[in-house]
Amino acid sequence: MRPKYKRVILKLSGEALAGNKGFGLDEETLDSIAMQIKEIIALGVEVSIVVGGGNFWRGRSGKGMDRTTADYMGMLATVINGLALQDALESMEILTRVQTAIEMRQIAEPYIRRRAVRHLEKGRVVIFAAGTGNPYFSTDTTAALRAAEIEAEVILLAKKVDGVYDSDPHINPNAKKFETLTYIDVLNKGLGVMDSTATSLCMDNNIPIIVFGLDEPQNIYRVITGENIGTIVREE
Repeated sequence: MRPKYKRVILKLSGEALAGNKGFGLDEETLDSIAMQIKEIIALGVEVSIVVGGGNFWRGRSGKGMDRTTADYMGMLATVINGLALQDALESMEILTRVQTAIEMRQIAEPYIRRRAVRHLEKGRVVIFAAGTGNPYFSTDTTAALRAAEIEAEVILLAKKVDGVYDSDPHINPNAKKFETLTYIDVLNKGLGVMDSTATSLCMDNNIPIIVFGLDEPQNIYRVITGENIGTIVREE
């Protein structure tokens, strides 16, 4: 099977790494993701990953706390997830590098675009942690920014839902799922695929976004090989 994409950014939310636990890390979920990544690397795909930190901390969780401090705490949570994912990948003999936007040399490389691209060219998985290194920017924006910088062909947005709906499918059983959307649709309808900064960045750089569920095994492989699952956001 030939892959549809050569270089991708996989965006994993912190909640996705928690599995059904809702908090912390789920080993089975980590192993499942690592196995799926191993399968697409075998196809020759260059894989980079942006991880969220919501399974430990969200910036807006710190009620009454200084927003900047709360956001930096969220960035540190993404580093925990990045290291856990690196460990799961390396246990399957996949060469992996963690690069952080905040320098912490004892545990990860600082983010350097040229070095990240070189790692990808050598077949290594690169995990981008600590967001953009700046408060007030989400890890969605990190995914869009890194995708533009490393010239990724697509952002794979792995979530706990299997696509984009017009309302919350967990609350509304009649929620309608979209197969395709434009960036303008997402912004105008406030669909919450990514935040507006990330969506605008993808629109400006013409980077398609595929939103799909992580619960089904093989879904990452299916998306990479061109199967139409989830929702794709792109230009008209």
